[in-house]
Amino acid sequence: MTTRVHHFSGGAMRPFGGRLVDGERGIARRAELTCHCMLVETGSELVLVDTGMGTPALTRPTQWLGRAFAAGVSPVRDASRTAAAQVRALGYEPADVRHIVLTHLDLDHAGGLVDFPHATVHVNARELRTLEQPVDAKERSRYRKVQFAHGPAFTGYEAGGESWFGFDAVRQLTGLPPDILLIPLAGHTNGHAGVAVRTGDEWRLHAGDAYFFHGEVAAEPHCPPGLSLFERAMQTDRTARVANQRRLAELSRSGEVTMFCSHDPVELARLS
Repeated sequence: MTTRVHHFSGGAMRPFGGRLVDGERGIARRAELTCHCMLVETGSELVLVDTGMGTPALTRPTQWLGRAFAAGVSPVRDASRTAAAQVRALGYEPADVRHIVLTHLDLDHAGGLVDFPHATVHVNARELRTLEQPVDAKERSRYRKVQFAHGPAFTGYEAGGESWFGFDAVRQLTGLPPDILLIPLAGHTNGHAGVAVRTGDEWRLHAGDAYFFHGEVAAEPHCPPGLSLFERAMQTDRTARVANQRRLAELSRSGEVTMFCSHDPVELARLS
């Protein structure tokens, strides 16, 4: 049984657009986006869910993240806003993290793998296949080869399995307790997944980029237009993304699961 879950930012982004991107007041300012990570204490081991952009993004953002991404989202070069720094702030060392579970392999989710080189990395097998054989320019740009040059110890899992609140779930992840599940949520990428964690009597679902804004899973779904445009631009399968987003909205409104996505600072503040 998992004992404790910590939520923190593994990176911050400040794109232009203000409320058109983050929904907050004002347009003539930079928006605020985050890279929501979760550290899980299982009692015997530490498990990190998503890694953010990684420490190399601070010193060589163009090489690490790509020129277009670095220029477009303006990553904050703050050493305290890395997953490795946040793990240390909790009293641990990056080497103490023995397992990493990823929602997907996009550069702002897997960029921090290099900071945890000894961890086993659990990910949807379809996502691994896309990393190895990208089919178009979008896939080649979103998976940065430099971020995987250190040779992460990947373990891939095929989609499907037992049901979890109406979603297929992968159980069990090798070496991890049954309280941590991969939930296939294709759409943003073909191998995108959520990561469900049970702590006590509560389930929490890291939905990754299955949605981008808390309003998308609200009773009356809405999303800032700039963020919605980016969401659509980055999707791989619109039909799957929209269908999964609707199912997640229903689950969120049921109150049975605490749900959050990767880049919404409002959700991170609520859980931190």
